Amino acid sequence: MARRFSAPYQSEPVSSLASWARNLAVFAVVAVVVSVIVVRFDFLEPKPALATFFGGLAISGLSILFGLAGFAAIWQNGSRGMARILLAFLIDGAILAYPAYLAFQYRKLPSIYDITTDPIDPPRFDAMARLRTGEGTNTAVYAGLYSAEQQRRFYPEIVPVELEISVDRAYAIALQLVHKRKWIVIDERAPQPPRRIGRIEAVARTPIMGFREDVSIRVVPDGDYSRVDMRSASRNFDSDLGSNAARVKKFIDDLNTAADADALKPVKKTPVAPPKAPAKTVKK
Repeated sequence: MARRFSAPYQSEPVSSLASWARNLAVFAVVAVVVSVIVVRFDFLEPKPALATFFGGLAISGLSILFGLAGFAAIWQNGSRGMARILLAFLIDGAILAYPAYLAFQYRKLPSIYDITTDPIDPPRFDAMARLRTGEGTNTAVYAGLYSAEQQRRFYPEIVPVELEISVDRAYAIALQLVHKRKWIVIDERAPQPPRRIGRIEAVARTPIMGFREDVSIRVVPDGDYSRVDMRSASRNFDSDLGSNAARVKKFIDDLNTAADADALKPVKKTPVAPPKAPAKTVKK
């Protein structure tokens, strides 16, 4: 019985709109994946790759329009192709979901790219300065008062880190956390009070596109304890969509947790040898 009903349907032509919707969705996937690979492996500058990425998103939107038109055509004339339309919608949804979230973040968050725990005297980019030059690249100079005000309004929890451990231990823990995150360390200088403060400069990358965001960490003594300041700034673009603030907050949380654990470690006591008894003098 099922064959009797399905046979006339199988003889119906496939909607060309449904085929276009599927083909455009597949092409959009290729364009988006290629743009991500181009940025992550440094085949091109970020802006041309972003043009390809947004082109892929536009094609995905066009695929949705073709799919809706194809759905209307199938409803009217009974042609085939609904499976192709559903596949196209599934692919388009996977492509557009994360960019839609980023667009929401862009509207909600401030348009800044430079986050630091100390806006008055932010950690400098010394070794990193030569990498932050050229057209379309943000300079090594701190973004300024507007960025500080926006940061204070949207990210008030980002403040200097006061640790109840020595400056040497604070520097060692910070460097360990940097290596654990697999950031590319450009320069590291251990603290040598009072002559030199501790500095770490490294390059982090965003999760998907792999855009470079530079990090500078400063470790200074504060009496018997230590203070850690951090700065994270995007190398390109005027808005980071909250990525630098998220990085700094997570690093601060992990640093505080590791420092607390380090401070609770029992101090190893070196066993003291008992004093030797004086040698007996034999009288002859």
